[in-house]
Amino acid sequence: MSHQTSAPSAQPLLQPVQLGALKLPNRVLMAPMTRARADNEELAPTDLHATYYAQRAGAGLIISEGTWVSTDAIGFINVPGIYTDGQTAGWTKVTEAVHSAGGRIVSQLGHAGAASHPDHHGGRLPAGPSAINPYEMSYTPDGPKDSLTPRALSAAEIATTIDSYRQAAVNALRAGFDGLEIHAQISHLVAQFLNPRLNQRTDAYGGTSEKRAQFLLDIVDAVSSVWGSDHIGIKLSPYWNQGPAFTADAETLAEYDQLLKRLNDSNLAYLHLLGPEPDTGTDIFTAFTRYRAHYDGAVIASLGFTQASGNELLERQLAEAVSFGAPFIANPDLVDRFTHGHPLAAGNRDTYFAGDAAGYTDYPPVTGSY
Repeated sequence: MSHQTSAPSAQPLLQPVQLGALKLPNRVLMAPMTRARADNEELAPTDLHATYYAQRAGAGLIISEGTWVSTDAIGFINVPGIYTDGQTAGWTKVTEAVHSAGGRIVSQLGHAGAASHPDHHGGRLPAGPSAINPYEMSYTPDGPKDSLTPRALSAAEIATTIDSYRQAAVNALRAGFDGLEIHAQISHLVAQFLNPRLNQRTDAYGGTSEKRAQFLLDIVDAVSSVWGSDHIGIKLSPYWNQGPAFTADAETLAEYDQLLKRLNDSNLAYLHLLGPEPDTGTDIFTAFTRYRAHYDGAVIASLGFTQASGNELLERQLAEAVSFGAPFIANPDLVDRFTHGHPLAAGNRDTYFAGDAAGYTDYPPVTGSY
């Protein structure tokens, strides 16, 4: 077997891999990215979404943008949901387009929780684990606004919320997705439950590290009742460091170590793990070595990887696949560019979260056009 890295096929990123039930032709995955193109009253994906995702079907796996599991989950304008028949029909068009183009796509299920704003909820306060302001920013129809002190979810509301994930999983199955990813990262609802600064509950969902993780574990159980767990991934961000609530201190990281150990028993397809931000002083390889020490299953690595660092991470066997966000925006043919050594195009940041086809479906591949 040749070990020459000059041959394109020798790149670890271009090798096939199996994550649970998901058989992938390469390890270059498209990360979930909010692009705010569902500019319609129902927050349903459109034909434009189908085109966008199908253009990127060369990815080993596409992870959809985070999609709301209910109206209560909304925390950002023009982001699609997966809780109505109309939204499910829109996603069916997306999955059919991706599959017709030879790709695979999973649905990321999300909930903003306390990181939302009353403007998204008809003036009602959003709810979180406890009545504690996360000091986050919510993008509303009137522009960015600071979060407020939320309501604390009642036990009955937690049960309803968990059931909304189960129903979203049913809709994702109906829509033809290949699997699910639970959005448990950054500052949204699941991460709020995991965070002792924001979760000061004294019931079954708070008070200890184990109880703070129960909300996530109950969601895993709920969606696993619809899909086999080997079709389900979770995205976590232990090193997330933003605002007063999310600080990746030693205590936080130790709690995530324990969570990763507990998730070994869940028989998931994968954990999708964010590394530290480049400017935080923590080496990316150190972070993924830490994850590897606690989690035995498949890992998708995310945040700021290049072709070179992605290949190196895989060569070191610190992950099974790497997800790329921004590079997929301007390079729909990212896998081909990695394969043949073509330079990457730069994206227009002004259209990342706003606009229509411009800056969304109009980035050309290196060879020819769509």
